[in-house]
Amino acid sequence: MITKSLAHRIVLYLVIAQLAAFLLGWVFTLGLGMAGVELFATTWDELAKARAEKQVVASVAIGADGAAVLAPTPELRAELDRAPKMKIAAFDLQRRALAGSSPELVEVLRNLIGVSPTHTHFILPGDEESAPLGLMEQKWTPYGRFHIAVYGQKFRWDDLFDAWQREFRWLNIYVVMAVSLSTATAWFAMRRGLRPLRAVAEEAARVDMDSLDQRLTSSIVPTEITPLVGAMNEALERLDRGTQRQRRFTANAAHELRTPIAVLAARLDAPEEASFKIDLKRDAYRIKYIVEQLLATLRAGEQPTLLEETVDLGAVTRAVVDDAALLAIRDRRHIEFVGPSVVVDVRGNGAAITAVIGNLIDNALRAEPEGGEITVCVDDEAIISIIDHGPGVPEDEREMIFEPFWRKSEATPGAGLGLAIAKDLIAKLNGRIWLEETPGGGATFKLSFGRLGAAA
Repeated sequence: MITKSLAHRIVLYLVIAQLAAFLLGWVFTLGLGMAGVELFATTWDELAKARAEKQVVASVAIGADGAAVLAPTPELRAELDRAPKMKIAAFDLQRRALAGSSPELVEVLRNLIGVSPTHTHFILPGDEESAPLGLMEQKWTPYGRFHIAVYGQKFRWDDLFDAWQREFRWLNIYVVMAVSLSTATAWFAMRRGLRPLRAVAEEAARVDMDSLDQRLTSSIVPTEITPLVGAMNEALERLDRGTQRQRRFTANAAHELRTPIAVLAARLDAPEEASFKIDLKRDAYRIKYIVEQLLATLRAGEQPTLLEETVDLGAVTRAVVDDAALLAIRDRRHIEFVGPSVVVDVRGNGAAITAVIGNLIDNALRAEPEGGEITVCVDDEAIISIIDHGPGVPEDEREMIFEPFWRKSEATPGAGLGLAIAKDLIAKLNGRIWLEETPGGGATFKLSFGRLGAAA
């Protein structure tokens, strides 16, 4: 199992890469030698030296007279049969050749032993090979240390592995030191290099729901980590916006309901009023549509699939007008509905659209002078118009009225949240809400939806 630590993982990969590089480097230089490059000149048969030496070492034995001799093992005899030109020899440290050694090798190498070489590559006189065919070096045997010489050995494919072992044995100190030092260096570099990332992690640990506006410092991290920090900052930005929306929703619910509930409580203190029941119904009607609008906004955010219903815009609007008609009459106002000439279907959510229309009709009834009439019109292009003849809204304030908590003055009833909620909900329905001036004075709120089609 690969460690989860980035530092451990990189150091592990570095060690593996160095060992692989050493192996590939050996293979590459071997290939250059086989290709005839003079600096690396070698032959396939030279790779058999390690195996041939092992066979000769295994053949060192003690004769009947107590002296060391070369007694070829069955394996060595088989190898000598396979390579008729192969010659072997062994010398003790007193330069005495062991019985069984090749006379030709003894004659050439006897004098070389006098300089006590660790190893010697050689070519016998008369051979014209460009690469050395023989090797003599000191080897430990079960009977002590001897000079072992081989010449004219023949290559086998398993010699590649033996040659690799031989090279690694000669270079193992270098390899171990190089790997150890590079590992320590890589570990130190990783620890230092990850310090900015740990600093960013500490910054992230300090972020909570009350400090989502904070952003992680991307300027202190390496370039490779910058995209990660940027993505985390974008996630914090989205989380911050989502939290703000939730807080606005909570504030909307509390403030929007505060005024009608306060009015309702005041009415309950005066039950003797002649219009007591009518006023209670009107207050209940307003609270109903405020609650439905808030719930529709919340559900639209949590379950987008609820916005994929097919809604008959004319039928939904007519139902809301019917609910408001009785209260309008009792408030000494009138309401007229003008429907489309065809069935107008839109994509959305019936409860959400109902809540927005109900809120706008309630606003229009409050703005309409006593004895006046508001008109609710649905045309064939899926546009709803709610027309009143009240004081209207100045042109420079027509965008501001959709901002949360905006009110023209403290005397204006309501918390100024109904239109902000309506705009947010209509946006979720992929619609549009705006305000125009009513000819002759007043305000006309319009809702536009994407029409699915029409049928007679």
